[in-house]
Amino acid sequence: MRPLPHPEPDEIRLEAVLHALADPVRLQITTMLAEGHEDMACIAFDLPVTKSTTTHHFRVLREAGVIRQHYQGTSKMSTLRREELDTLFPGLLTSVLSAAARQAG
Repeated sequence: MRPLPHPEPDEIRLEAVLHALADPVRLQITTMLAEGHEDMACIAFDLPVTKSTTTHHFRVLREAGVIRQHYQGTSKMSTLRREELDTLFPGLLTSVLSAAARQAG
């Protein structure tokens, strides 16, 4: 399988990251990855959307630079690019995830 395209750290734009995190489903994915679930298969996420919509959400997150994906066998694995995001935008991811947790109750 061909490698998936990812932006290099210097290509990650703040507006793309904010757009990606503004969607509730994508924020849920990011939260699950931030909770220590490294290298999760896309099928492991229990999301309230169809498979094709799930694929779209993962693509938006990958293209924005929020996650990194790779194939492991037939599964597409996802990892949060936390270290890179924290370097580029200090405190952003922590603040967004904290606010999401507060809103969730």
